[in-house]
Amino acid sequence: MKHQILNRYKQLLQDRIDVFQDMILGLTIDAQNDAKGSAGDKHETALSMMHIEQEKLSYKLKEVLVQKNILDKIDSSQVHKKIALGSIVQANGMTLFISTALPKISIENKNIFALSPQSPLGSKLMGNQVGFEFDMNGKEYTIESVF
Repeated sequence: MKHQILNRYKQLLQDRIDVFQDMILGLTIDAQNDAKGSAGDKHETALSMMHIEQEKLSYKLKEVLVQKNILDKIDSSQVHKKIALGSIVQANGMTLFISTALPKISIENKNIFALSPQSPLGSKLMGNQVGFEFDMNGKEYTIESVF
């Protein structure tokens, strides 16, 4: 199951990378075409707006590439006794994937929540094992399994 989860998240990130790259390329082409046929203040404003949008998209692309780099470090064949990067944790009926903060996915009718080891919940889990109990925001959690 870990292999499926990792591959699904890698595909999700690759899809985002492709979209951002296509959008940046589209803006680059638009700016080049606009530069050929216009002059004056309106032209400069349009180019400036396109440049700002390109910078925003480049920043978002960089963030997604960092997330993908984290996933690329995870070995899906590794089984953990203590929670670490790449662990899948069952706690209070939830399935948590310790990796980077990503949207919820469903695999085999199970909701998977990807969370960063630096998140409040992730930092509580890191280094612990089955049976560990802790309180978070007034709710008791028990680690049921780690793999």
